Amino acid sequence: MRNLRPIASRFEPEPAGSGGARDADLPDAEALDAYSRTVSEVAEQLGPSVAHVTVTRRTRRGSRRAGTGSAVAISPDGFMLSAAHVTAGGDGGGRAAFPDGRELGLEVVGADRLSDLALLRADSRELTPAPLGNAESLRVGQLVVAIGSPLGFSGSVTAGVVSALGRSLPTRSRSATRLIENVIQTDAALNPGNSGGALADGLGRVVGVNTAVAGVGLGLAVPIDATTRRIVSELMSEGRVRRAYIGVTGGSRPLPPRQAAAVGRSSGVEVVGVVEGSPAADAGLRAADLIIEADGEAVGDVSDLQRLMSGDRIGQAVALRVDRRGRLIEVEVVPRELED
Repeated sequence: MRNLRPIASRFEPEPAGSGGARDADLPDAEALDAYSRTVSEVAEQLGPSVAHVTVTRRTRRGSRRAGTGSAVAISPDGFMLSAAHVTAGGDGGGRAAFPDGRELGLEVVGADRLSDLALLRADSRELTPAPLGNAESLRVGQLVVAIGSPLGFSGSVTAGVVSALGRSLPTRSRSATRLIENVIQTDAALNPGNSGGALADGLGRVVGVNTAVAGVGLGLAVPIDATTRRIVSELMSEGRVRRAYIGVTGGSRPLPPRQAAAVGRSSGVEVVGVVEGSPAADAGLRAADLIIEADGEAVGDVSDLQRLMSGDRIGQAVALRVDRRGRLIEVEVVPRELED
């Protein structure tokens, strides 16, 4: 990967006596200011890795376009990362158009609507993979660059800053709902068609997959972090993501002072409803129960409980520590697989 100099080093004072006439004689690369130079270098580096994708659906009259968006190559042998909602209307096939003029067939390896991530594979073993970064190292105010195909205009580049971190984005797949955690908010201009494209830092590392336009100057991206890498790995090996399910709805609630002092934490998840016939119902969980631990791990809000319901807990007993009307009890629940 190209070694880009830190932005701070580019704001060095001009030599004494420099002026507009002299600057006019400088090569274009030197005349660019630090911000522009960074954006240009990221665009030059990542541009070949971002494709405009079209997914198709077969009909009696042949194939028709079912959805469009963007995708980012993540390996030379054809794997690309995109947004699940881009592929939702298709039946597993489509085309990927790259900036160098290549148009390749693609297949949808797998999609996970509850994280809004999809893994595609283009019919090529000579893609230019984008380097993946780590969204956990981002800071508010940091420069980010979005590359994608808004409104079908492939290779479009916009830039902005990280406006906020730690946002949550609700998603739905049939009857299941879930929160995508640690979503990146940016003011880099995003439009329909940017979905599935790259959100990169100033060193050209992909730190997010663009997923939604929430308003003017308010774009959202799924972070590239440990959770995303696990999801991509599962899509690559299994074509789907398995999740455990216990069958409760709820929300965060402060613990009563006495219980908070006893367990050493301030909040838990209040059970608002229990799905009939679910593992939670079988275990005897009730509305108004307050879940504060699962297998010894703190449960302070719904995202904590959601995070613990990974595929490896399916069929395995989980010990829940519950506050029931001021009395601490333990309830054993055996999660089942969440059906998508």
